[in-house]
Amino acid sequence: MSLSHGRINYGKESITYNLIYAHRKTLEIAVYPDKTIIVKAPVGTALAEVEQRVLRRAAWIKKQIDYFGQFYPQTPPRHYVGGETHLYLGRSYRLKICPGDINQVKLIHGYFHVFIKGNITEARVKSLLDRWYAEKAAARFAESFERCWLCFEKSAVKKPCLKIRKMKKRWGSLSKNGVMTLNTDLIRVPRECIDYVVTHELCHLKHHNHGPGFYRQLDQVMPDWKKRKIKLELALV
Repeated sequence: MSLSHGRINYGKESITYNLIYAHRKTLEIAVYPDKTIIVKAPVGTALAEVEQRVLRRAAWIKKQIDYFGQFYPQTPPRHYVGGETHLYLGRSYRLKICPGDINQVKLIHGYFHVFIKGNITEARVKSLLDRWYAEKAAARFAESFERCWLCFEKSAVKKPCLKIRKMKKRWGSLSKNGVMTLNTDLIRVPRECIDYVVTHELCHLKHHNHGPGFYRQLDQVMPDWKKRKIKLELALV
């Protein structure tokens, strides 16, 4: 897999995109909530053909960028101070930071209570909250995975392994060797959005690209997936 960058002119504007050559049969164009444009093309595809495809989809790309743009500015950078809000399963909770006998985080009556032994610093608060999120993600994602797998267990596909880690550009992925990876940040979005990502990746067990067969299966196992997808895209803006 190789990564490069490209740009086309569309009217008086230009569209800059990230181009990824991969072992796949079709070319895919995706626009992400942060306005990043990713083009995935089969290895060997001529750059001129890629540019033509991007140009043909330019109106759609611009529409997607404008759609996501209406929700900016995004949530400002977190400073991990008292009173600041943080998300968990789609709901906002304020931080209460106070001295404690041990370092721990507890969710009590709509507040993140962060207890710190010794000096209270932004880095220590962030570390504790990140660890709490990771622990919750491990439990909640496992529950979601088992719940969503029920729709696939009778299919002629092998149940994948589950892995959780930070991902910059994707909510989830499914490797060829049967490992589903979920982005730790999903713990901040509503449960139904987590289920959507898990179900989306499970559909890739049989359909390795986003062709008609993939969407037919997704429609069958999760008829309201489009609403969940939109809710996910807006969850963290």
